Amino acid sequence: MTTLPKPGLRPANPNFSSGPCAKRPGWSPEALKHAPLGRSHRAKIGKARLEQAIALTREVLQVPDTHRIGIVPASDTGAVEMAMWSLLGARGVDMVAWESFGEGWVTDVVKQLKLADARTIKADYGRLPDLATIDFDRDVVFTWNGTTSGVRVPNGDFIPADRKGLTICDATSAAFAQNLDFAKLDVVTFSWQKVLGGEGAHGILILSPRAVERLESYKPAWPLPKIFRLTSGGKLIEGIFKGETINTPSMLCVEDYIDALQWAKSIGGLDGLRRRADANFAAIDGFVSGSSWLGHLAVDPATRSNTSVCLSIVDPAVTALDADAQAAFAKGLASALEKDGVAYDIGAYRDAPPGLRIWCGATVETADVQALLPWLDWAFGQQKAALKAAA
Repeated sequence: MTTLPKPGLRPANPNFSSGPCAKRPGWSPEALKHAPLGRSHRAKIGKARLEQAIALTREVLQVPDTHRIGIVPASDTGAVEMAMWSLLGARGVDMVAWESFGEGWVTDVVKQLKLADARTIKADYGRLPDLATIDFDRDVVFTWNGTTSGVRVPNGDFIPADRKGLTICDATSAAFAQNLDFAKLDVVTFSWQKVLGGEGAHGILILSPRAVERLESYKPAWPLPKIFRLTSGGKLIEGIFKGETINTPSMLCVEDYIDALQWAKSIGGLDGLRRRADANFAAIDGFVSGSSWLGHLAVDPATRSNTSVCLSIVDPAVTALDADAQAAFAKGLASALEKDGVAYDIGAYRDAPPGLRIWCGATVETADVQALLPWLDWAFGQQKAALKAAA
């Protein structure tokens, strides 16, 4: 094919990483000027900031008053691990996975916790497993949005209201961009470095009354490190959910999260955030629909993520290559875009099929997504020409 000239328009912000994600539009370090640096997080000012972060989370994410919200260590991973190590083992568990992070939770339950009654329900990248096979009389662990596959559950209708087990949901790339059905979710986890573009290292843990009841009535057979402990003397440690964090938080990161939440309120809250992510996805979806070489990794349109948009290279000359050569082609494409400064960090996740992953969460401007799209054709042309020359 004839190589295309470089497009004239570039994204104003080339940051399309799926985590940490782009900062909100207009962000600058000035937004952090009120952070209580050098002060104890247990002082009145530190505690007030942590409480404000929790209150704003509830408001923007529309979390019911019945649910507790806590700031916990170690990002989304810490929040998920805390939930699994503290809650699982009371009954059998169904582990549902269709991408890398879900697979990681399976590994932790099967090989680390070594639960005897753990059933795994899996699907390949690009597809959801058969959700009808999940037994909700058991506990269930799943991701709402597969960050590394671009496949999400369309809604919470597959979860029965009269379930006997707990649902533990890793919602890290769904929160603030998709509608989470809190009536169907007993544990929700996420990190604010995703859709809101906050600074990393902190996780959010949201517990329903059913999850709290389990914590207070069940003691795991294994020892729990201090960083995982949610109860003391058989009762929930309520302070965790009032800003009394288990370990020392970064007040700079907390201030950044507060800033992002206030920006979210200014654009219409959850509805405004979702509209922005949907518009970004629509721009890419329209481009893919007219492309001869690019396709969605997610097979079913109803399951396609509006945040972590994963794309496959479907050009016959590329799909005819062996696996290593396909991976090299995709990496070369992403590298060409990074070298020109138009798109950073858009290669597929290391465990995923070769391709591209473009973050379309709410902090990304649709104009930047639109400016990127012609560059995808340009980079593909460059790689295709190099492939032909090497043949």
